[in-house]
Amino acid sequence: MAPRKATPKPRAGAAPKPALGPTARYAAFLRGVYPNNCKMADLAAAYAEAGLANPKTVASSGNVLFDAPAGGDLAELEARCEAATEAHLGRAFLTMVRPLDAIRKLVADDPFARLAPGAEGKRVVSFLRGPPPRGARFPVSRDGATIHGVVGRAAFTTYLPSPKGPVFMVLIEKTLGEVVTTRTWDMLTKLAR
Repeated sequence: MAPRKATPKPRAGAAPKPALGPTARYAAFLRGVYPNNCKMADLAAAYAEAGLANPKTVASSGNVLFDAPAGGDLAELEARCEAATEAHLGRAFLTMVRPLDAIRKLVADDPFARLAPGAEGKRVVSFLRGPPPRGARFPVSRDGATIHGVVGRAAFTTYLPSPKGPVFMVLIEKTLGEVVTTRTWDMLTKLAR
């Protein structure tokens, strides 16, 4: 009988091998990513090095699709994504992770139709790490922006462009805090395809 070959050890810093078993596609939404502070190719490489399979950035505003074990703990995935950007890019970006199937369901259900029937303006969704702050009441409005409500860990806002600037972001942060990241409804629709 021939001697058994030793399994080679992964080199230091190498990405872990993907886990066996069923995987799911996830969407990571990073707060504060812009083309001038993060190159999308570097972001995808950071995710790949962290063992998040098949990373693909969408647009240049911090949206990353990747594969990981199905049913993964979202808080653990968020921490892993943040650690990946810190290690590879030298900066951690607050990250919210959702299963891509949940984004598809959200788009198909269109909570705006129920929460804000007939509302005019641009539609955005803010992802939260946890429930909204105690005492938060909806709808809440300011200068043409309205947070209509929260479903799960997502807040639904409409706004009219204003000469006062992005008042909708001020309203979101004042009402929900800074541990949120916001995307346009159009971006979520694009990701859901």
